[in-house]
Amino acid sequence: MILLLTAGGVSCDDNRHTIIGTPVRIGNLEIAEHDFPDKMTWDEAKKACSELGQDWRLPTKSELYFMYLNKNKLEGIVSDYTHGEKGFIFYWSSTESDKDRAYYLGFFGGFQDYGFKVNAFIVRAVRTY
Repeated sequence: MILLLTAGGVSCDDNRHTIIGTPVRIGNLEIAEHDFPDKMTWDEAKKACSELGQDWRLPTKSELYFMYLNKNKLEGIVSDYTHGEKGFIFYWSSTESDKDRAYYLGFFGGFQDYGFKVNAFIVRAVRTY
């Protein structure tokens, strides 16, 4: 479970609210207002999204591309092509390529590819309604 440290201690509800915020609805997709604060491996990303509860999950490859097409409606999406100390800026999808790799997307140009699940990328949770 991903927890945030607050003045009064650790709170799962605070983390849930911090990530989900005021979700954006586009089509039948509800998108969390914020990214998780840290990059994660694919397994960590799937677990963190599901632990938000209420059907929150990692977006599919198609949903992630849909988010890219509507990125002007989403706040806080990292869309710079950055490399170096922070590494490349990509978002995980839930779509697997094989047992060791899954698809990701760069919001700097809609670039999609697959990478090893042990890589750490940015995560934004979604759910359908």
